[in-house]
Amino acid sequence: MKHKNIYLFFLVPCSLCLITCSNKEQNSKKIFHYNESTGIASLDPAFSKNQSTMWPVHQLFNTLVENDGDTKTRGSLAESWDISADRLEYIFHLRTDVTFHDNDAFENKKGRKMLASDVEYSFKRIIDPKIASPGFYIFNNVVDSVDGFKAIDDSTFRLKLIKPYAPILQILKMTYCSVVPKEVVEKYGSDFRSHPCGTGPFQFVAWEEGLALIFKKNENYFEKDSAGNRLPYLEGIKITFNESKATEFLLFRQKQLDFLNDIDASFKDELLTLKGELRDNWKDKVVLQIHPYLNTEYFGFLVDTTNELIKNSPTRLKKLRQAMNYAIDRKKMILYLRNSLSSPAESGFVPEGMPSFDTSVKGYKYNPAKAKQLLEEAGFTNGTKPPTIKLYTIPIYGEIGSYLAKQFEEAGIPVTVEVVLRSFLFELTSNSNAPFFRGSWIADYADAFNYLSCFYSKNPAPPNYTRYKNPEFDKLIEQAVAEPNDSLRYILYRQADQLMINDAPLIPLWYDRVIRLVQPEISGFEPNNLNWLELRRTMKK
Repeated sequence: MKHKNIYLFFLVPCSLCLITCSNKEQNSKKIFHYNESTGIASLDPAFSKNQSTMWPVHQLFNTLVENDGDTKTRGSLAESWDISADRLEYIFHLRTDVTFHDNDAFENKKGRKMLASDVEYSFKRIIDPKIASPGFYIFNNVVDSVDGFKAIDDSTFRLKLIKPYAPILQILKMTYCSVVPKEVVEKYGSDFRSHPCGTGPFQFVAWEEGLALIFKKNENYFEKDSAGNRLPYLEGIKITFNESKATEFLLFRQKQLDFLNDIDASFKDELLTLKGELRDNWKDKVVLQIHPYLNTEYFGFLVDTTNELIKNSPTRLKKLRQAMNYAIDRKKMILYLRNSLSSPAESGFVPEGMPSFDTSVKGYKYNPAKAKQLLEEAGFTNGTKPPTIKLYTIPIYGEIGSYLAKQFEEAGIPVTVEVVLRSFLFELTSNSNAPFFRGSWIADYADAFNYLSCFYSKNPAPPNYTRYKNPEFDKLIEQAVAEPNDSLRYILYRQADQLMINDAPLIPLWYDRVIRLVQPEISGFEPNNLNWLELRRTMKK
């Protein structure tokens, strides 16, 4: 629903104190401002498939469990949980002090207590074909399809699996698994996307799509800090939707935005040195936050040799793919094109920041002599070159594609770059029509299975865009997800990663980092390896 009176909302005093004449400075300290240049499609957690949607959903809703830092798990709506001896049943003991936000759908319009039946309803809703949630897959072949979700009583919820599945707690942290109230969802139907109601630290106020989205503090939020003060500290959140990165940067410089996520390429050199440090004239004006980010950027090969596009393509040859991996200087690329804001992907596909990451997985480092040797072993001797290989990429990676194409050419491997729209590239890769393509994988949760499942042969595209198939790899993955011991599971993950990297169905380029510019007045705003927006403990001086 669009609120036609949102302009008045900005101009008159209200509970949010967004703008007033007499205490504008005071109010600006209570509201956290950020811009979402890509827009927001929905505030329904069942449709929170990308970062732009996940960020606001995370403010409005809670899940049973959540991240504690980058590597640990703690309860959120669940105070504790028990796991059966056969690891097929998880019994969650819920908090009894959690209420939903006030809403017209409730009796007397007051938010009611959250119950285990709400968890059951929310999870069943994710897999309901009528809802068509993009998160329907998260419980596929994992949760008992008949009796998987059950409210035992008002404060006890049971999750039943069909087989032991170690990443299940990580899955339950995803915003898809947010708990929603049945009455509100049924009252608004598909319009729940713009009438969200949850249990989170902030609650919905108004949304003029394309202009602004407003949340206010949930005065009844259940979490408290160590001193017993109720969270959150902020009075509200204002999200704007300026598409222009130049405008966004200008608003940040004018202190109308409290942080910037990532730094647009057009401003990088103005702000940062080649070493990724703030230039002297910016050091006292902003705070630069850098943190490992679970995102791997790569070039992928379609390796399904039954595909007509691949039968005669040079990329069908493993040694040529390995040669291309050795042909590029990742460190130089990151220095000159990324201002040192990433790490060269010289291990596996699983990135830095993942609990199981280890440099014992050996990837590819710049080695032109090795590239030449492998090219000759692939059959390209006496100066003969492979047929030209076309790389499909998107506009923002066009420069990097051209840069690396020159390095491939220097190694004797001709590559041309075709820049296409993101939607078209997705169509090409999903239908196995791109022999060589740019890709990235951002983690949904902090377990290496989220990455390695991209090469599990039983998975379609997505996520297995390369159509990689290796029975030994599949066996390692299946062993890993059934292994309850983290240390042993991590070893299996690394073995699988190494096996796949040796086969070279991709060229890992870099492991990403969270890059934030933050106003000095902001505190309690810490980055994390999933780059989720955490505002419960954020304050403005």
